[in-house]
Amino acid sequence: MSFTSLGLSDALLKAINKKGYTNPTPIQQKAIPLILERKDVLASAQTGSGKTAGFALPILQILNSGQPLRHRPVRTLILTPTRELAAQVEDEFREYSKFLDLRSTVIFGGVNANPQIRTLRQGVDILVATPGRLLDLENQGVLSLAKVEILVLDEADRMLDMGFLRDIKKILALMPSKRQNLLFSATFSKEIKQLAGSFLHHPVMVEATPVNTTAEKVDQIVYRTDKGKKTELVIKLISEGNWQQVLVFTRTKHGANKLSQKLEKAGIRSAAIHGNKSQGARTKALAGFKSGKVAVLVATDIAARGLDIPLLPHVINYELPNIPEDYVHRIGRTGRAGASGEAISIVSVDEYEYVQGIEKLLGEKLESEVIPGFEPTESLKEVLDKKAENKAQHQKGRSSTQKKKPTKGRGFHKRGR
Repeated sequence: MSFTSLGLSDALLKAINKKGYTNPTPIQQKAIPLILERKDVLASAQTGSGKTAGFALPILQILNSGQPLRHRPVRTLILTPTRELAAQVEDEFREYSKFLDLRSTVIFGGVNANPQIRTLRQGVDILVATPGRLLDLENQGVLSLAKVEILVLDEADRMLDMGFLRDIKKILALMPSKRQNLLFSATFSKEIKQLAGSFLHHPVMVEATPVNTTAEKVDQIVYRTDKGKKTELVIKLISEGNWQQVLVFTRTKHGANKLSQKLEKAGIRSAAIHGNKSQGARTKALAGFKSGKVAVLVATDIAARGLDIPLLPHVINYELPNIPEDYVHRIGRTGRAGASGEAISIVSVDEYEYVQGIEKLLGEKLESEVIPGFEPTESLKEVLDKKAENKAQHQKGRSSTQKKKPTKGRGFHKRGR
């Protein structure tokens, strides 16, 4: 199937061609015709599946079908969970609308609001926003959502994870009830279905990838070692492999900073990206990573969600997430748009339980190896045997305690002097 067969206009096809794309991805094939038919859509698609173009292209076609309104009120609102994702989504709208008379802008927190306010007052057709800054500016009377025709919730699962449900409900109340609604999520959890049911009208469900599966072209491997050897092993892998673009995940902001500093000391160009970094620092780190000036980007889950890094070859889990679904999101950063990729998890003894949770979610065993010189002090079998023994002793102890008859406490009920 080609983009031409999807019924897109010549101006959009020209912009698509300029970006070098020829064939639509599965999510684009399924979502574009439905959105053009003005249906509400509930779509599940992994990051890197081309989902942004899947809603941007038909939205631009719909908005361009009539004359632009004189004062250019906001006619399409795209809500995203993070600043980075908001900026990237707006970039795509800007590129695809190159040959159209439509204006878009992005607003998010962490930066001066005045330039954003000036742009909004000039009028925009398409607004990409994070919930907090959007509500701030709406409360100030800077923008109105009274003319919104199309609403997109992008990365809706992450928005719920980040506690944006209350903000989303406030924003929904500010828009006309009659509008087209599109919800995109990496997973279809019970909470996502509840949210969708609260504002989507007879939605068509679209799944481009089976729920909670990992990208087919991602090679996944677990290297078992001790916690104290992890940094040295990361340095060895990156240096000896001469890897030029690696995304490394840590659990904490402090851990991201610490690892990035150690990589720098080892002569590996590195930057950390997390919630405590200013927006300017985050933008600079991401730009350096994309341009090749920075070889390793060390990130926490929230900061890395939605990062658009084409053809990323390597992802390393320096620490495994305790939520198995987050593993799927992490390794979805590589193996994108048909390219192959490698996801490496460096696992210490206290994380074996997380591996089991991930394997249960994926329905498959992860390949596991030990690199010479980095052998863990305890084998996997020893750890699992010890865990089973502790569990058995715990259960035995509980059952013996339950068999004992409770004795009456004496003295505690006497009247104190």
